[in-house]
Amino acid sequence: MNRIRVGGGAWRSRLIDVADVPGLRPTPDRVRETLFNWLGQNLDGLACLDLFAGSGILGFEAASRGAAAVTLLEIDPRAHAALRRNARILAAPVEIIRGDALEFLASASRQFDVVFVDPPYRHGWLDRVAPLLDNVTRPDGRLYAEAEAPLTQLAGWHTLKRGRAGQVHFHLMGRAK
Repeated sequence: MNRIRVGGGAWRSRLIDVADVPGLRPTPDRVRETLFNWLGQNLDGLACLDLFAGSGILGFEAASRGAAAVTLLEIDPRAHAALRRNARILAAPVEIIRGDALEFLASASRQFDVVFVDPPYRHGWLDRVAPLLDNVTRPDGRLYAEAEAPLTQLAGWHTLKRGRAGQVHFHLMGRAK
């Protein structure tokens, strides 16, 4: 099992375990640093959804930085178990759900200020979840998306800021006007 370090907030420098799951690639430190500079270091009062949680590092970073509510969604049983262990060790007030992203998005009854979308690459997940993102995102909400290629838009979302680190293209998106 690998480990990754929380970069900021209350749990800065704390290590969390990353399950050994094929295709799981935690968001790199440098990318997370940039993302939370874009969002603001203090997420007080915000509700965040980590849609393809994997290691959960994006959700744990949001909770560490004061997010009022953080939901981590993961379908893989090993990754889900690691999320639960990490939440227990950190005493993190996060909700962890084992489930399918499409089913969750289609049936969700609440909305979030920030939705992190970092799905497995080369499986068409971004195109499949994009039409459902409005269901779970507040009107002034933001979408963070990682992809294997640059994005200018995604369904009704347009890229506000973008970056690249190695093979990772990352984007902060807002609703198209």
